[in-house]
Amino acid sequence: MDLRQIEYIIKIADEHSITRAAEQLYISQSGLNQQLLKLEKELGLPLFHRSKHDIQLTEAGKIYVESGRKIIQLKKETYNKIYDIANNNAGTLRIGLTPERGTTMLLNIYPEFHKAFPGVTIEPSEIHVKKQLTMLAKDNLDLGFSTLTDIDKTPSITFHHVKYENILLGIPRSHPLAAHANPPYKPYATIDLSLFQNDTFVLMFKDSTLRNVIDPLFQKAGFTPRVLFETSSNRTLYTMAKTNMGCTLIPETYALEQEEVAYFLLPEAPKWEMAITYHKGHYLSRPTEYMINLIQNYWNQ
Repeated sequence: MDLRQIEYIIKIADEHSITRAAEQLYISQSGLNQQLLKLEKELGLPLFHRSKHDIQLTEAGKIYVESGRKIIQLKKETYNKIYDIANNNAGTLRIGLTPERGTTMLLNIYPEFHKAFPGVTIEPSEIHVKKQLTMLAKDNLDLGFSTLTDIDKTPSITFHHVKYENILLGIPRSHPLAAHANPPYKPYATIDLSLFQNDTFVLMFKDSTLRNVIDPLFQKAGFTPRVLFETSSNRTLYTMAKTNMGCTLIPETYALEQEEVAYFLLPEAPKWEMAITYHKGHYLSRPTEYMINLIQNYWNQ
């Protein structure tokens, strides 16, 4: 099997499109299509069901792609083991990061990583949790940094615990119930979410991991929140609370503005887990293990 050809077919399968695959592979669409037709002629079976707007793997295609992923991963692990034996600073580390703070974290720890492994290229991508886990399962990432709940965990992925993070209720300091909050930068007071059933909320988007944590809180409090705005940015949430646009539920790391936003714990003590993720059973190179330690230390300092 031709490794380049394997990579072509895997990319078509992942993109469900020859056009998009060709763009990402930096080759012409006709050239990629010719490679596919050549392979299908060699195998005697089509690898894809083609329709006007989509292509899907045939049974033969599924077998080819499944085996192809293993071959590509075996090559990568073989090279990483040899690099480690040779103490050779080489290779690539593909990292999935949660938007916003994942990038901030990498910017803080990268200088130390680069000092230890100057020849290793980092390929970071800001990706939400569900896509990260899918990419890890398909070996399109080597390492991920995620915030998640137990329902997000899958058997094929190792979840290396970093820490638990509180989810806080944030309200404008001008809100009448803000009088029950402790002064800025003091331990948080606790308040019941049901007291805010007549308020407007700004929240993370519906399919986000955070909504898996907070939606049951509203159900328990006995009301459906009146949502003014949904976003993918936690920084937007605290900014909107700061500017009196609504109440919010936000991870503690983002509880930055305490002069104008009052933060509370809830009686249910909601939290989620920060975790480093990687494909279970895969070899961890020395650079990968070093990056895991850097991430762990960053969040536990």
